[in-house]
Amino acid sequence: MNDFSFNALTPDLILDAIEALEIYPTTGLLALNSYENRVYQFGAEDGKRYVVKFYRPARWTDEQILEEHEFALAAKEAEVPVVAPLLIAGRSLHFYEGYRYTLFPSVGGRQFELDNLDHLEILGRYLGRLHCLSAERAFEHRPQLNTQRFLVDAQQTLLKSQLVPSHLHTPFVTILEQVINKATSKYQVAKTLRLHGDCHAGNLLWSRDQLMLVDLDDCQQGPAIQDLWMMLNGDRNEQLVQLDTLLMGYEEFMPFDSKELALIEPLRAMRMVNYMAWLAQRWQDPAFERNFSWFATDKYWEQQILALKEQFAALDEPSLSLFP
Repeated sequence: MNDFSFNALTPDLILDAIEALEIYPTTGLLALNSYENRVYQFGAEDGKRYVVKFYRPARWTDEQILEEHEFALAAKEAEVPVVAPLLIAGRSLHFYEGYRYTLFPSVGGRQFELDNLDHLEILGRYLGRLHCLSAERAFEHRPQLNTQRFLVDAQQTLLKSQLVPSHLHTPFVTILEQVINKATSKYQVAKTLRLHGDCHAGNLLWSRDQLMLVDLDDCQQGPAIQDLWMMLNGDRNEQLVQLDTLLMGYEEFMPFDSKELALIEPLRAMRMVNYMAWLAQRWQDPAFERNFSWFATDKYWEQQILALKEQFAALDEPSLSLFP
């Protein structure tokens, strides 16, 4: 499969791929909320519920996907509550008609509450345990979280896409360049480890009164703060309370270098720019044009110019500190 599309991924092909593993669906396929991959929940003859995930073609190598699986399985073995892939005939990654896919147990539950300090402390403990495991060795195949990928390469993707309206091109490119230069200068990383990589509320789930970490599709090598900062919201004082609570749990298992707090705003800038580039890169996928129609409007790009200006200012603000 040489492109990024799912054009050939029909319902019949999905069912045939699942049945090739000797698992026989007895319900329909319920599409779950995933744009990067194609993910479906179903019930099977054995009375169990599963989730099947078809990886977007040409995004990751087989080695990168297997390293994601190995990381999740190791975390589960270490009693970190992650949803890990199922091993079927000793394998976690399967192939059918050019597509790569994986089965997971279906885990239901309720959404993580960002404003619940008890939840944050529990999350801090789990992330501390995950990072304790992560620090034992580095990823060999998964990518690095760095400014080249998330800023420079993302900038090139945006400019090549020609999706920025012509009358907004100059102001957008100008502030984008300024943000990239400043974020790059401030993103100074001393130590990296294996990360969940995309740890936000949407990838956390309360299942039977246990917090579960889901979707390690973006696991990568980077600074520990990447798995923490997206939990912070509200004004500065609220964020300080949330950070203190997270780290109270985290440091029961793993020391945290407070110097990494200076990376929060550069990481926020990297996420902003990379998100725009991700949409631009996937724009030819009909699912993106259908679900992100606002991306092609003048209003969206006007808002991004304003957001980048605000982020440029935020990069000069003092970083969060737990000490007066």
